[in-house]
Parts: sequence; C-alpha cells; structure tokens
Amino acid sequence: MAHLTTPEQPWPLRLLSEKIGEYIAKMSRLWVEGEVIQLKRRAGSRIQFFTLADLEEKMTISCKIWSHNLPPTIGEGSRVIVAAKPDFWTGNGSLSLQVDEIRAVGVGDLLARMEQLKNKLAAEGLFDPAKKKPLPFLPRKIGLICGRNTQAMHDVVNNVHRRWAAATFEIRQVQVQGSGAVEAMIPALAELDAIEDVDVIILARGGGSVEDLFPFSDERLVRAAYATRTPIVSAIGHEPDSPVLDFVADFRASTPTDAAKNVVPDVGEEKLALSTTLRRGRIAVDNVLHRAQSELETLRARPVMAHPELMIDNRAEDLRGLHDWSASHIRRILDANASSLAGDLGRLRTLSPLSTLKRGYAVIRTEEGLVGSVAEVAAGSAARATLRDGDLDLRIEHVHTKG
Repeated sequence: MAHLTTPEQPWPLRLLSEKIGEYIAKMSRLWVEGEVIQLKRRAGSRIQFFTLADLEEKMTISCKIWSHNLPPTIGEGSRVIVAAKPDFWTGNGSLSLQVDEIRAVGVGDLLARMEQLKNKLAAEGLFDPAKKKPLPFLPRKIGLICGRNTQAMHDVVNNVHRRWAAATFEIRQVQVQGSGAVEAMIPALAELDAIEDVDVIILARGGGSVEDLFPFSDERLVRAAYATRTPIVSAIGHEPDSPVLDFVADFRASTPTDAAKNVVPDVGEEKLALSTTLRRGRIAVDNVLHRAQSELETLRARPVMAHPELMIDNRAEDLRGLHDWSASHIRRILDANASSLAGDLGRLRTLSPLSTLKRGYAVIRTEEGLVGSVAEVAAGSAARATLRDGDLDLRIEHVHTKG
C-alpha cells in the first residue's frame, strides 16, 4: 500500500505507474465537455487524435477516437461533449481519453450558457447604461479588431473614409472564430486600449452562426472589454441572438457598416449643417439689425429727437415764467413786509424816549442810574441831564418834594 512506503522501502517508479494505471482503469466511462483543438484528420487511419481543451482554465487532454465515430462536422473550434474512458500509459506517465462517442454542443446549450452569463454579468452591473462611455464626436484614431482581410474590415474602413476621408485607423487583424480566438482578441484589445490617441475601438465581424460567434460571448473577452478606458463598439452583425459583448459594449452597432456610421460624422452632412447654421445666423443677425434700425428711426422721429431745441425752448420759457413769478412774489412779500415795518417803526418812534425829549423833557442820571424820584438824589450831588440834542452836567443845589 502507498501509505506503507518509507525512505528505506520506496516504490520503484514502475510500480507507481502500474498502481496509477490500475486506479485509472477502475474509473467508469464518463461524459466530458470541452473544445476541440489540434484536430488533423489522417486519411485512411483507423484512429484519429485530437486535443480537448478547457480554454477558460487553460487545461488540455489528449484524446483518441475510432475514425468511424468522429463525425465530419466536428473540427477545430467545435464545442463538444465526449463519452470517454480515462487511459493512463505507464510508459511515459501520460493521461489520455479513449473516446467512443462525440457530440457537438447544440445551439440551445450555447444559448443557455450565454443567458446564464448575461444574468451573472447583469447582476454585477456590467450592463448598467450609466457606466457606458460616450463615443467621441470625431476620434483622433479608430482602433479596429477584425479577422484577417475580412469583408467586415473593408466595410468599416471604406464606410468611415466615405464619411470622413481624413480618419485614421489602428487595425489588429486576428483570429475571431474558433479555438484561440479569445486568446488572440484580448491582447489586441489591450494593445489598442493602451494607445493614447485611439479614442474608440471597434470589434467587427460580419455575422455568422451562434457557434461561430461564441468567442464574443466568452466571459474573459467580455470582462476585458468592460475594463477598457476606451469606448467599445460591438459590430458583430448578428441580430437574432446577440453575443454577450453587445450588452457590455458602450455602443452596439447592428453591422460593421452601421459601426462606421456611428463612430465618425458625415462630412457632407456636417458641411450642410454648418452652411444651414451660418445662413440662419446671418438671417438672425439681419433681423436683429433691422429691428434695431427700425427702433432707431422711431426714436429719431420723436419730437424730442427730431427737434431737440424745442425741449430747450420749452424749458427756457418755463424758466422765464418761474423767474417772473418769483420776482413778482418777492416784490409782494417785500412790499408787505415794508408796510408792516413802517407801522412798527411808527409805533416804536411813538414809544421812544427821544420823542418825549423833543417836547422839552430831560432824562436825569446819577452814577447810580436813572433818577425817577427826588428821593434818589441829595443836595450837593452831581447828575447829568440828557436832552434831545445833548447832555448837561448838573449839581443839585436843593431838593424840593411835593407835600
């Protein structure tokens, strides 16, 4: 038994190979799915050899089958299901499959897988319209991934140049069908995405069967397209059953020709639109100028603009009227105030002591002030008498009181 081996008692390699062969020989016949690669039919040979691959996991295994059990429709790139029994050759320690039945994977199976992948990627948000990158109006350079010298390439290039003759391309002609197509397209996609002036990348193919287009539903290619910084245009040209790439692409074109129509503008249409815009602009400017001219003429026709001196004359007349009115008003006020002043002056003159003095009276003052009574002076004191035309210095000789 294997667990009884020790450094002192190891198995010979021959024994290990025999034990592995015995173990594998006990395995039952089973069904295995994969993609056929490296199938070269040998005419007249009873046995055909091919390699079955799982390209997603990068695993392969050699297979052999009786020639009469290998359908002519099976070829390289075919996805198949095989009924086989594992076989271990002890001579070189290689494992292979002895195939006794092989079936091509049906379209229904492929569509079911595509639908499962769509659901998976949609749940992850890879189809979210908000995450799609807008196409540039006029790309500096167009990246194109297509088959070698295919009609799809000519359709894209010719239609782009027909619409915009100055457009330039970065073209990668790679395998787009069968085994190895995904492995060829992913590096081409990464290479174009790394070129700074490539502003859009088109993956083009001129239609085909579901089996032919299955590489464009490969999860690895779809995720690589989603991860690019450059907008992706899917131009696979298969309407009934869209490849998964159509859903993750930033723009889906129905055909390569349709892709060309959407990645560059039509120079004729742009010239026509520019001419139309210029014409409309001129008309709009003319209308603005015409309205402005009409408004200016209307303003100039108004009296204030046609005869501006009238406004000055009117204001001068108003000013003269105001001047005359103010002069008259001031004279009336002065006359009224003069009459009032004359009356007040007459009354003041009547009440003034000078009027009394003119009638012969005098005002006597001493050093203490006005003398209003004989009791306020004494004999021998000095006083001053003020008359209407001067003063008299007096000395009081006698004081006479009325008894």
